[in-house]
Amino acid sequence: MFKTIKNALKTPDVRKKILYTLLLIVIFRFGCWITVPGVDTFTLAEYMRTSNNGMAGLIDMISGGAFSRFSIFAMSISPYITASIVIQLLAMVIPALERLTKEGGEEGRRKINKYTKILTVVLALIEGIGLYLSYSSTGIFMEASFLNGFIVVISLMAGTALLMWLGDEITNKGIGNGISMIIFVGIIAGLPQVLGTFWNLLSGAAGTTFTVGLLMTLGIIIGAIILVSGVVFVQEAERKVPVQYSKRVVGRKMVGAQNTHIPLKLAMAGVMPIIFASSFMTFPAMIIQMFAPNIATETGFWAVIYKFSIATSTTTIGTETLPMGYTIANALVYILLIVGFTFFYTYATFNPAEVSNNIKRNGGFIPGIRAGKPTTDYLSSIIGKLTWFGGLFLAIIAILPMLVRFIPGLDLAFGGTSILIVVGVALEMVQQLESQLVMRHYKGFLE
Repeated sequence: MFKTIKNALKTPDVRKKILYTLLLIVIFRFGCWITVPGVDTFTLAEYMRTSNNGMAGLIDMISGGAFSRFSIFAMSISPYITASIVIQLLAMVIPALERLTKEGGEEGRRKINKYTKILTVVLALIEGIGLYLSYSSTGIFMEASFLNGFIVVISLMAGTALLMWLGDEITNKGIGNGISMIIFVGIIAGLPQVLGTFWNLLSGAAGTTFTVGLLMTLGIIIGAIILVSGVVFVQEAERKVPVQYSKRVVGRKMVGAQNTHIPLKLAMAGVMPIIFASSFMTFPAMIIQMFAPNIATETGFWAVIYKFSIATSTTTIGTETLPMGYTIANALVYILLIVGFTFFYTYATFNPAEVSNNIKRNGGFIPGIRAGKPTTDYLSSIIGKLTWFGGLFLAIIAILPMLVRFIPGLDLAFGGTSILIVVGVALEMVQQLESQLVMRHYKGFLE
């Protein structure tokens, strides 16, 4: 592996892409520490230290701590992710967008990307206004005026637009997967916090003896290794469905019979179902808090909905501990949503009937399965089994943080969702570097 890295750095093109990517990552991390104008940093630090409303967890994890500092990158790339999801959903119901997605080619992708960026700016505006209204009563802003609010919202929107540009630059001129790379860097920026948690366990600052702290630390490390191994296995595992093509005439030539296969990933939907479900679960709390900033201290129907919604990411609101029932109910609904979105996203990206028609049109067949509807039913059966396994695996990974946080003294920045995203992006990055080196006749990582 080290020899491969050495070869990559020796190759001018690959070295240039790696160094350019590192430069953009440094810019991203630097921006995470630039506070939005008009924010009282001392009041902000005290508020973030004493409050725990459960809303900042996922965004702060993705943004690398930018949300808790209320920096220009506080909203991170979440408006772009939401816009991408909305465009994908609209492409399923609007024929014009569907044609651009499937038949538009490079020009179609360019238009889809343009629409996504426009929607991102609109969503960033809405989210920026929502953040300002939500935190205007906390005293973190130096003054509550229209001009100050305008500056705060514009700064947040500019930060999101800059992150979009950084992502595009990494994709086009760097090592690729710019948006995923930004999320990856934001998550691993929380690694020092994990090391701090281990130190607290070993030193007794978390209320544990050295022996108990050592056992808990070893247990967490071993559990993380097992979890990473499981994520790698599920991300890389695939079911190969054999397909045979008979001899056929192509132009003036007779093309011989071919044996190939359809690779069906075990986790075809990736991490998208978790992102969908998380957004769905936290959306009610975001809306309620915008119109009722003090809802956490109130009682009634909307207060119950708010506490149920934030139970995904916290067990406390300030000094109040949420009843166990909120967490249990939230976990059950969360699991159902993840499994449901896994089926939705999988069948949105893989259509068994369309694949079956393509196989039949090209003179192919699955051994032992008749062409047409039997092939469609066979592929649907396989996809259904794989999706059930993948959905339940994602659900287990997602609720692990909800179980671990009940252990006294533990406050880990890395949860199951974090590990799933980090491992997935790392595997994609390795594969892209591998392809770059293979094109230049070097042996790669996966030798």
